[in-house]
Amino acid sequence: MTVRILPFGDRALLAEVADLGAMLSLHGRLAASRPAGVVDLVPAARTVLVVVDPAVLSLAAARAWIGDAAGAGGADVMGDAVGAGADPTGPLVELPIVYDGADLAETAALLGLDPAELAARHAAAEWSVAFTGFAPGFGYLVSADWPFPVPRLDRPRSRVPAGAVGLAGPFTGAYPRSSPGGWRLIGTTSAVLFDPAAATPALLQPGTRVRFRPAPALPASAPAPAAPALPASAPAPATHAPASAPSPTARPRPCTETPEARRGIGAATTSRRAGTPAGRIRVLTPGPLATVQDQGRPGALAAGVAVSGAADRAALRIANRLVGTDERAAGVEITLGGFRAVWDAAASGADADLWFAVTGAWGPIRLGGRAVDPYVAHPWPSGAELEIDGFDHGARAYLAVRGGIAASAVLGSRATDTLAGLGPAPLAAGATLTPAGDVTGPVPPADLHPWGPPPGEVEVALAPGPRADWFASSSPLFDAVWTVSPQADRVGIRLDGPALPRVRDDELSSEGMLPGAIQVPPDARPVILGPDGPVTGGYPVIAVVTDASRDLLAQVRPGTRIRFRHARPA
Repeated sequence: MTVRILPFGDRALLAEVADLGAMLSLHGRLAASRPAGVVDLVPAARTVLVVVDPAVLSLAAARAWIGDAAGAGGADVMGDAVGAGADPTGPLVELPIVYDGADLAETAALLGLDPAELAARHAAAEWSVAFTGFAPGFGYLVSADWPFPVPRLDRPRSRVPAGAVGLAGPFTGAYPRSSPGGWRLIGTTSAVLFDPAAATPALLQPGTRVRFRPAPALPASAPAPAAPALPASAPAPATHAPASAPSPTARPRPCTETPEARRGIGAATTSRRAGTPAGRIRVLTPGPLATVQDQGRPGALAAGVAVSGAADRAALRIANRLVGTDERAAGVEITLGGFRAVWDAAASGADADLWFAVTGAWGPIRLGGRAVDPYVAHPWPSGAELEIDGFDHGARAYLAVRGGIAASAVLGSRATDTLAGLGPAPLAAGATLTPAGDVTGPVPPADLHPWGPPPGEVEVALAPGPRADWFASSSPLFDAVWTVSPQADRVGIRLDGPALPRVRDDELSSEGMLPGAIQVPPDARPVILGPDGPVTGGYPVIAVVTDASRDLLAQVRPGTRIRFRHARPA
């Protein structure tokens, strides 16, 4: 098997082969011989993204392992990209669809069809799930009955509605929830594609066969029902899902007390050496966005689940250390300030202070109306109001409390994924948070730390991306001063600046992505993927922000200027 091994930043490699069949073969070999230090294997159309922990497995060693696996004995599964991976014995799922997509007419014209003919061809094809990714529950469907490669949109939509069915390249797919996307939308399905509470969260698994069943359109005033997908022998779809089936657009429940927290982990005390006092934090106002975050959920990219976690990982680790808490514990990520909350120990029949610290972005912090400093542990008396006002510097602050924040873990993490809807819901006024028991020792006695506010202009180190050769050698990536546009959140940061001219105009098959990857859509303006960014994508990656520089991006806001520099060789 011929494999081309491409760089993907300082923690990953992209193994590229001839077609989808060869990818399936290579992925199987890599999975069967996976050494320690491989964090993720992400299959895509013609590539496998290999993510490593460099402290355990170097990129050089990973490169050698991939080469050995590609040259190992055994028959290769080669074949046409749209036919490979189809299993005639795989389970069949039928998805109800209304052909009402915003791009239906334009896409049909691109293919030389009328809209009705495109819909008929799409519904007549039998599809199969070649691989999953992009977002939890998103399956890349291929069919030997579908001969039409469809170009992506020149400029991706910032939000595609849940249930939208789209086309891109040789693939079709349905969006499990509202998310950004550049696929051309031809219809809508009401099927529940991803349910994190189910025994098998994703409806569409690799090898599943899929048929789209045309359904009558809903009245304009009626909300789309969340109907389950149908087995091949089922009758016409019902108008409403069973009571236990969540809506694909439903938000997770607000963060509430866990059973452990209700039992009162830790002793009620004001001592720096004590455990976690019993009680709860009542959120009065969350500001523009406040979420529960920890260090994320690596290892689930192949299932379409992003790493997520704190955008400024170092700031959260520091805040946890300042209050004697495990660095991996959950805290509150506060965007742009405006957060107010009250600690209520009396709710548990006790009266004890809760130690807290605020790090990351800088702005006025007041406790009971008095100013307090960031990067310092403070006791929070019961009944006192903590106010983290609008930030003067940076975009995200982190509130850590002794013991961490209790919340149900999803795939080993308490982090909120704003794109996939995993983890606790973004905090709202009236939400309650309960301290967990992740105490590691006493609150450190030192109150002086050499940290200052985030800078107003950021210099970010870049490592090579796998598709740098798709762009002109005179690209202004490293020469220009870039400005953060208003389109900046945990999913991605769109930059304003000069165009990055391409020397290749062909369509790129979807491939694995990581936080920090700099994608360049056809409009030639770069987008830096964030911690909640898509797991796969079809826009070329010109470069990748180094892991050490990623935290800097958490503190940029619209108008912040960014300069890029080449990463120093390891």
